[in-house]
Amino acid sequence: MNADEGLSRLRALGFGDADAQELWAHFDGAERRGKQGHGHARIPWLEALEGYEPSARPSLAESEEGFQRWHGGGAIGYLVLGHVVRAQLERPPVHARLVVCERTFPTGMLGHQVRRLADAGLVAVLTATSPARLGHPSGGPKVAGTNPLAIGIPSSAGAPIVVDVSMGAVTWGDVVAGLAEEEQLVPFGGDQAHKAFALALGLQLLVDSLVREEGHGAVLLVAQPAADPVPALRDLAVGVRLPGDSK
Repeated sequence: MNADEGLSRLRALGFGDADAQELWAHFDGAERRGKQGHGHARIPWLEALEGYEPSARPSLAESEEGFQRWHGGGAIGYLVLGHVVRAQLERPPVHARLVVCERTFPTGMLGHQVRRLADAGLVAVLTATSPARLGHPSGGPKVAGTNPLAIGIPSSAGAPIVVDVSMGAVTWGDVVAGLAEEEQLVPFGGDQAHKAFALALGLQLLVDSLVREEGHGAVLLVAQPAADPVPALRDLAVGVRLPGDSK
């Protein structure tokens, strides 16, 4: 899919030009990084998705120096997080800030958002919940989302380190893109899959304990770095592709 087609289809869904451009940047960036499950395949998926309002805008419900609470207000999660990240870039925390995002789904490739913060010199940790798709490795009902975790660490020497990990052996996006079957969506780790299951549950309960109403949400920690560890890591790992590096 090229940009003209992608933007045209997003506008046809009712998104304004700026929002269509933001969504396309997210999807095309994922596609270029080999994350096809979060890439162009998400446009036909959005065409069949219900429950969001293309013209809706998130709102800032609470604001202190070290804490913010946002409500999606019917906006799609990609754009809620995009709006929230821009707000952090416009007014970064003095030290650190916890940001709770309610009614924020779907959120897409979380690495896209923490990279934006890391590129601006901020440390960022972001997680988000999703529909229950993971069960315990030994069996039973699906009780946890794939609940990704993304970490962005800035660097004075150029590219940041960006970690973005889903708790599934495959992602729901892989299923959406036709790259995997739904039965393959189990906690990653093989005979150690109980660890991914535990992490998925922990992240889900973290988010669920901070949002005030039912529905999927996200939690962002953004902070000013006190040190610059990435250049030394890159010196140590010469020749190794580190998380978030281009292929």
